[in-house]
Amino acid sequence: MSGWQPVRRTRAFEDVIARIEERITSDGLTVGDRLPGERQLAEQLRVSRSSVREAMRVLETLGVVSSQVGRGPDAGAVLTSRPAGALTDLLRLHLGLSSLSLEEVIDARLMIEQWSAARAAARGADLSALTDALEGMDRAATAEEFVEHDTAFHVAIAEASGNRLIAAMMRSLRDSVRRYAVEAVERLGETAGLMADHHRIHRAITSGDPAEATAAVETHLRRAYPDASRTPRAGRPGRVGERGRRDGVG
Repeated sequence: MSGWQPVRRTRAFEDVIARIEERITSDGLTVGDRLPGERQLAEQLRVSRSSVREAMRVLETLGVVSSQVGRGPDAGAVLTSRPAGALTDLLRLHLGLSSLSLEEVIDARLMIEQWSAARAAARGADLSALTDALEGMDRAATAEEFVEHDTAFHVAIAEASGNRLIAAMMRSLRDSVRRYAVEAVERLGETAGLMADHHRIHRAITSGDPAEATAAVETHLRRAYPDASRTPRAGRPGRVGERGRRDGVG
């Protein structure tokens, strides 16, 4: 048969990442554990120190490790847990490049938030963070303050679902469009409608009504992004940040 190409050899730093992943799995390493220092790791894996450094840069960008300068027992990167930050950076880049459209972001939010709200209402989770965020929005004096508490409100719904991955995804979705949300609030001028939606969502979850919580979330997102569900995606996806109501808020 023709058309087969030789298998590409992996670069040394990719092998370093693979070995670290294996040790995390086999040795049960967890957040807070320290990896061997750069010199020691290079010697054990029989690669150059530059390959180890490159691997650490990649893992730090992904939110897996936190590199620290030190010697002896203080040498070596520390395993961390920052999935939301890494997802946010990735989403922000793709949104800026128009690889993702606003409609796709809203579709993802709708699925995540409806499930999260229904789950939170059904399981009787601690809703203190949700209540605090709601009160913060009521007191907000600027668009920045409103968006800060608004983000906390929606992330709190995801966290109340009890699923940490869902919560990380929600925080990433919100943080990646934060700047545009602030601009949208400033253009809107008033947030009474959005706040009415937030209070409805809060009541539904607090009263343990999954169906009402699901409906309230959909109503809110349709209000926050009024044109997104009606705008056909022809040609290149619309960029988040284009002027007009497509930016959305909430």
